[in-house]
Amino acid sequence: MTAEFTAENVHDLAPADLVLSDRVAGRMYTDPEIFEQEMTKIFEGTWVWVAHDSELPKAGSFKSTYVGRQPVIVTRDRKGNINTLLNRCRHRGASICERKQGNANGFTCPYHAWSYGLDGRLRGIPYPDGYEGVMEKEGMGLKKLRTESYGGMIFATFNDEAEPLGEFLGDVRFWIDRFMKQGGGYPVKVLGTHRFTFRGNWKIQLENTTDGYHFPIVHRSWMASVDSETADMMSFMTDPAAITHDLGNGHSVMQMVPEHSDLDADDGTEPLQPRFDGLVAELRATGLDDAAIRRLVRAVHGTGFNLNLFPNVSMSIAFFRVLRPISVDETWIEHVALGADGPPEIVGPVNRERLRAHEHFQGPFGFGTPDDAEGWDRVQRGAQAAPEMPIMVNRGLSRETKSPEGWPTSHVTDETGMRSAYSMWKRMMSDD
Repeated sequence: MTAEFTAENVHDLAPADLVLSDRVAGRMYTDPEIFEQEMTKIFEGTWVWVAHDSELPKAGSFKSTYVGRQPVIVTRDRKGNINTLLNRCRHRGASICERKQGNANGFTCPYHAWSYGLDGRLRGIPYPDGYEGVMEKEGMGLKKLRTESYGGMIFATFNDEAEPLGEFLGDVRFWIDRFMKQGGGYPVKVLGTHRFTFRGNWKIQLENTTDGYHFPIVHRSWMASVDSETADMMSFMTDPAAITHDLGNGHSVMQMVPEHSDLDADDGTEPLQPRFDGLVAELRATGLDDAAIRRLVRAVHGTGFNLNLFPNVSMSIAFFRVLRPISVDETWIEHVALGADGPPEIVGPVNRERLRAHEHFQGPFGFGTPDDAEGWDRVQRGAQAAPEMPIMVNRGLSRETKSPEGWPTSHVTDETGMRSAYSMWKRMMSDD
């Protein structure tokens, strides 16, 4: 029999004991001490997504971001290597870069002009005679995080003992390969980003991108705003082929449109939607053949699945959703629009259509994001009441099976992905 949380015991339980097989304690959303432990044990203890390769196109390219609450700069140095550097001068602690992204030869602290290379090495100190016999430049560069990448996805960690990225991702790599096919024969690149915050705990959003159950309820307005073909495509509530896999290490994949899970698997029988007639005409005018046009247009829809990578990024159908915890009850979200990287006369019209679709759902004035954010805010507000009442993650538990690959699997509306994430959370938050 599953243990219960009570008003008497819920405040005394260790964090790892707040996760049971079918429920978690609401205290996990509201306890500042738990949040502080998460920042150390999770966001400084495992691989955190920091950039896509296309955001660092050439030597000198950089992007400012965060690993947990710690500011970092991701750079491509003169040798082509990717570095993740703590955005903190080694002298008096000032941030050395306030730009979101750009191109530079290096970084100079505005306070006392200590200068650093793109690889973090300390290059120069003004009036160095004051340091003679006191300090050597060697070893005083910017703190560097371990950085590895797969499929254009760049991750960093403070933990020098963390397993190699490939082991952490495991079977996720199969799905990253599929996700990156949406360039329609071209590489995938970042087209732009927009950011917002919501008044809620980061785990509420972590749950959302593996929650098919909410889609037709929360996103009724979006479903009513699209053409009938798109609405039919996203009507997966009773589709037995629409499933979620637990991929291990807190990762999961939610296949909402299974027939688009592999964009290379196309027998040519699925008609292109009439709303793309104008795009087809534009592409035909460039001299592309029908097969190449079909591949590009089908890819406008994205991949048909949400790939959720613990702890901070979802590769969601056609975009990235990135979360950054700010405090126990505030979370920063970045939506990253994606497109194809190729000849402008070909990918230009395709990326225009992808951006319009992105704006329609994910954009700040779109149909999807405001509705999602309202739900997240309400969960945080409700979780303040009756802390002994659990958050339920038991949907589909009785019908969960194993896929041929050995992945725990259930329907797309079930909470298999949430149980996967909380299992990893429990493991990382354990004291031993």
